[in-house]
Amino acid sequence: MSFIDVLLVIFFLFFVGSVIGWCIEVVFRRLFTAKKWINPGFLTGPYLPLYGFGVAGLFGISRIPLHTGMAWLDALLLILIMGVTMTLIEYIAGLIFIKGMKIKLWDYSKRWGNIQGIICPLFSFFWLLVGAAFYFVFDGPVLEAVLWFVHHIEFAFVVGIFFGIFFVDLGHSLHLATRIKKFAEERGIVVYYEKLKEEIGTRKAEIKEKASFLFPFKALGELKESLAERFKKFSSERKSQKAEGHTMSETVPQEKATMSEIVATEDRVEITPPEIDKGEK
Repeated sequence: MSFIDVLLVIFFLFFVGSVIGWCIEVVFRRLFTAKKWINPGFLTGPYLPLYGFGVAGLFGISRIPLHTGMAWLDALLLILIMGVTMTLIEYIAGLIFIKGMKIKLWDYSKRWGNIQGIICPLFSFFWLLVGAAFYFVFDGPVLEAVLWFVHHIEFAFVVGIFFGIFFVDLGHSLHLATRIKKFAEERGIVVYYEKLKEEIGTRKAEIKEKASFLFPFKALGELKESLAERFKKFSSERKSQKAEGHTMSETVPQEKATMSEIVATEDRVEITPPEIDKGEK
């Protein structure tokens, strides 16, 4: 294949992996973690770039010619490379968001052997299982999909539309991230992104308002004024307690447990939940 064909195949694999990965994460959060429907990841649309890079990487790794003379050893080495590669992709992505944007998309800090709460042995083992599943089960179907794409190159138009939407979404999400980053830097914290989404969904449920699955960070409408007033009251109480030499937890424990930091701007109210890191790891 020419360089252009290879590039198109990579784009195609990124497209397929991102969409399928998003579907997996939505179901995983509904069944095992949040127990509710949450739009996972940093972007708005139904795609997760980490999985896109992962599928493209796994497909490329599975084509590495080792030729050790032992088929089982070739398979073992490739699966190990896949597991390490996926762990590195996860670590680099997590580090970029935490250090660069003050946003934490996932947290393994309570897992044994974790590194900065970004990667841990348990999920590295899961990546090994993913690599094994890809090598033994999915490599063939993915190869067939790639061959189909190569022989139906007109489908590149669909992939092009995907990337057009993807980059618009990326610009929108980065704009939102800069606002969250500024808020986090002023307070020396790292924001749990999905906890932020859960907090907004919870508040909307309290007033019987349907939360947006794809756009959880849109303006909270009629809650804006009341939340801004609550934040003003909370700030006044905190300043008062500091002046009196008391801690917030000594005087308003219930407020500490339920009150979130609220950023009131001209066009939206954003809520940052209590589950945040005090400083970088």
